[in-house]
Order: sequence, then C-alpha cells, then structure tokens
Amino acid sequence: MQFEIIDCHIHPFLSKDTNTGRINGPATPDEFVAEMKRAGISRCCGSVIRKMGKPTFDQIKALNREALEFRKRYPDFFIPGMHVLPSCPTESCLEIEELYHKENVRWIGELVGYFMDYPSYLGDGMFKIYDLAQNLGLPVNIHPADFAEMKTICENFPELKLVIAHPCDGADMQERFKFIKKYPNAHLDLSGTGLFRWGMLREGLNIAGKDKILFGTDFPICNPAMYVQGVLFEHLNDAEAEAVFAGNFRRLTGITD
Repeated sequence: MQFEIIDCHIHPFLSKDTNTGRINGPATPDEFVAEMKRAGISRCCGSVIRKMGKPTFDQIKALNREALEFRKRYPDFFIPGMHVLPSCPTESCLEIEELYHKENVRWIGELVGYFMDYPSYLGDGMFKIYDLAQNLGLPVNIHPADFAEMKTICENFPELKLVIAHPCDGADMQERFKFIKKYPNAHLDLSGTGLFRWGMLREGLNIAGKDKILFGTDFPICNPAMYVQGVLFEHLNDAEAEAVFAGNFRRLTGITD
C-alpha cells in the first residue's frame, strides 16, 4: 500500500545560518526538498532554527518570515511552523494571530528553547502563548522538557494539542509513551531518537494507541529514509501506519488539502 507521509518535524533553510545539516547535508533548499522526496516524504512541516543568544523578537520574526518564504518556493511540499519568544509574550501572541489569520499557519514549533536562550517552557509568557494556541486549536511542538514541565503544561491547558519531540530510549522512552497515554492532549513525534530500537514504535502504539504518535525525522540532522523504512518495517496494520504517517498530523492541524 502506498502511504501519504507528512513529516511534522524538519528544519528547512534558505541561508547557511539556518542550515542545521551536518555531515554532507543538503547545501541548498532545492537539495533539501529533493532529498526529502527521494526518501518518500509527501509533505513536511517545521520551523527554521538558528542558535541565538538572547534573541530579539525581530530575530524570531525573521525566522518565521524565512519559513513563509520557504513555503512560497515550495507551496505543495512545505507547511510552515512558527516560533515564539516567551520573554515577549505580547509580540508572540500578535505574531501567532497574524500568521494564523493572514498566512494560514497551523503549527507552532518545533520550539527549541536551548537554541533560543530560554531554559524553560513554563512561566507567564509561555502560559499566555499556550492559552492563545489552545483557543485557536494550534498544536505546539516542543523539544523535550522534563516531565514536571510537560505535566504542568498538560494539566493547565487540557485542550492544548501538545506534541513532544523525540521518543528517547530505554526507560525514558517508556515514560514518554505512558505520559502521552495518560494525558489526552499529549502526543509524541518520532524525530531524532525515533526508530533506532527495533519494536519501539509497536510498543508505543500498544501503550498509547495509534492516535498519539506522529511521523517526524528532524531532517537535515537525521536521515529521513531511515524513519520511513523504520515505520514500514514495524508490524503495523494499514490503519496504524496511515495514522502515524499523516492522519494524526492532519487531524491535529485541520489541514485537509
């Protein structure tokens, strides 16, 4: 069976400053898109990232505009994710409103706090952002925080669609699967540490169900073809594979085209 595959966790780039590729990674945006398609990816979503110390909101906004420009170049392939800055909650909320209403952006993140010089996903600023995201029905994809933080987010914003990146390994992986099972609004994407242990996806589906896990790769940091084949090689039925590959992303974002 041919599956639609939507990668919910990638980091596109238009310049060297925002290219996170490492060993022989794609050097141009065209190469980026070509390599993803070569891996079998139908569409992708994510944020432009750059390591910054104490960024201004204008710098955060520039990353969002780069994501919009990437969509303009590859409109049938890329779905932009947006950044926020918890130290600038008013500006962040205005940015969310503008991108949601004027640009039809339906995804926040991946938010990478350690790249953007904020150590926590809690605090008054983030709470204002979560509240708006919850009201608009926008998923928020975050680089893993500790479980105390994630618990606080899920319990304070029970309708927020939280998508945690990276399953991790061993006991941490099991804890993540149990966490997304416990909290109805919590989900997990497969990027980074996603599928390198045989049977881990099958285990996650057994614990949390097929509606809680999204396909993601973290390209160009990680090899996207390994993730595609990793899902295909696990013992999933068609309904489970369809949900992981694209269905859960479409359901959470409301994107149907």
